Amino acid sequence: MQTASSPFVAPRTFLETLFRTAVKAADPSYGLRQHLPRPPKGRTVVVGAGKGAAQMAAALESLWQGPLSGVVVTRYGYGCPLGAITLLEAGHPVPDEAGLHAAACLKAAVAPLGEDDLVIALICGGGSALLPAPPEGMTLADEIAVNEALLASGAPISAMNVVRKHLSTIKGGRLAALTKAPVVTFILSDIPGDNPAHVASGPTVPDHSTRQQALEIVKTYDLDLPQVALDHLASPAADAPLPDAPVFYTHRHHVIASAGLSLTAAAEAARAAGVEAVILSDSIEGEARDIARMHGAIAREIVLRDRPFRRPVLVLSGGETTVTIRQAAGRGGRNSEFALALALDIAGLPVTALAADTDGIDGSQDNAGAFVDGETLARLRSTGLDPRAILKAHDSYAAFDALGDLFVTGPTGTNVNDFRALLIV
Repeated sequence: MQTASSPFVAPRTFLETLFRTAVKAADPSYGLRQHLPRPPKGRTVVVGAGKGAAQMAAALESLWQGPLSGVVVTRYGYGCPLGAITLLEAGHPVPDEAGLHAAACLKAAVAPLGEDDLVIALICGGGSALLPAPPEGMTLADEIAVNEALLASGAPISAMNVVRKHLSTIKGGRLAALTKAPVVTFILSDIPGDNPAHVASGPTVPDHSTRQQALEIVKTYDLDLPQVALDHLASPAADAPLPDAPVFYTHRHHVIASAGLSLTAAAEAARAAGVEAVILSDSIEGEARDIARMHGAIAREIVLRDRPFRRPVLVLSGGETTVTIRQAAGRGGRNSEFALALALDIAGLPVTALAADTDGIDGSQDNAGAFVDGETLARLRSTGLDPRAILKAHDSYAAFDALGDLFVTGPTGTNVNDFRALLIV
């Protein structure tokens, strides 16, 4: 018997429950507990950055046996009470002076430490913008211009972070290279494929990317960067330390939460509720509207032909889509843009979907994402809105706001990227 909480009676409630299940699976406490290092002879200093850094620090404080100190930075409004660890807040997605100060504080915290001490780094998505640290010759305004060009480019996050880490004095392993102490890094991955060196542009985890690759990315995506940034990338001063550098010999890292783990938890919850669930991928990248068309095509195939999966079924996916801004943009992030594009393809179909960012903020607005179903397109048109014109103007927030279909959670305290769920009945 179906109840009021049945997925088929209240599909949006069901999808919201799955989202919260996915977020809970990315709780940092579990992963930290599995990999805590032993306290050192000397000091334990904590540094961290990202939209879930405060919650990671709080979890560490509750688990750590012994004294510790340190500093972490998170986005404005994303903090939580901490004890011995100092909490700073700064601008995201646009870097600001507070982030510049935070980056200096993290550097100062690790630089004096020696071999008997220990650095614990807490790193998650959002750390790139929260840690502006331009090299000599560049200003904060230059770094902001670089960041804005990257965000509007449509480049995947991995490519963005290759550029960022070669225009920084803290990213690309440079923070960890400042200290003689061993470094243990705990990572909440918001990167497709979970490459730890790409999360927050890897302040404590180096990789083999080069400034030449950064220049190729600039060329490929036709990035309009300040000349001083281009000059720096052309200089050996932009070279980042490589993973085999001796300074990293005593360093370790652990990915303690990821999109894959969260989607698996959501799928298990769906099956427990009597709905078969499939995970397309936890690392999908590409233009949000293109990825929406792909999901829409799969939904149509299921509805019309019961393939590649039989109804009823829940289709899950994760990763990080992008939005290339081609004209003056309205309001809306990649998940609400995905949802609006999906509405065009599932009109009239028995499909209900939720697309949301697991950190609780889709782009720079106050929503995590949006709900969409087979009636969304007709409802939009009944209000006098043109869905295609809105999509072209990147104004998806306004569309879902008008319908009352924004999904608002507030900061979740974690970040494992996009969560997309389509219930097809």
